This record gives sequence, C-alpha cells and structure tokens, in this order.
Amino acid sequence: MIRLVLPAHLRTLAHIDGEIELAVAGEVTQRTVLDALEARYPVLRGTIRDQDTGKRRPFIRFFACEEDLSHEQPDLGLPEDVVKGKEPYLVIAAMAGG
Repeated sequence: MIRLVLPAHLRTLAHIDGEIELAVAGEVTQRTVLDALEARYPVLRGTIRDQDTGKRRPFIRFFACEEDLSHEQPDLGLPEDVVKGKEPYLVIAAMAGG
C-alpha cells in the first residue's frame, strides 16, 4: 500500500480525513499513484494534473523521502521506501506571494 498525503483543500474537496492508503497495480510511479488516486476519488480529476496533458498543475508539488520530484518524469519509479509504505508520497500546495 502506498501512503499518500494531500493538501487540506484537496482533502476537503474529496471528503478525506488524514493520510490515504492506495493499492497501486504494477510499477509504482507518480503517474500510477495519481491514476489510482483519481480512480478512487474522481472529484480530484483535473485538480492535481491537467486532464488533457497529464502535466502537473501550477502550484502543486510532489515530494518523497525529502526529495522534490515535481520535475521528474511521471513514469520514473518512486523511492523504495514509498513503494514499501515506509514513507508517504506528498502532494503539496505551493505558496506564492510577494
């Protein structure tokens, strides 16, 4: 099981309380984790990735094992600690301002 943490506004939208555990079939990548998330919570489709291009939305970042994976290829395997459920995969809402 993959552990996934979402920002508060997406948890509220999907009526999720706390961390999510997802079963991911096949190789565990950013794409397969997000595919599993959107399949389980269809209301989140288009909030994290653009539905047409599959690209990460602005102001959304991905982290695992204290590494920023936001600019990595979506089909690159996630760290072993995430795959084994030892560490969560984090979807973070980035902040901007001036």
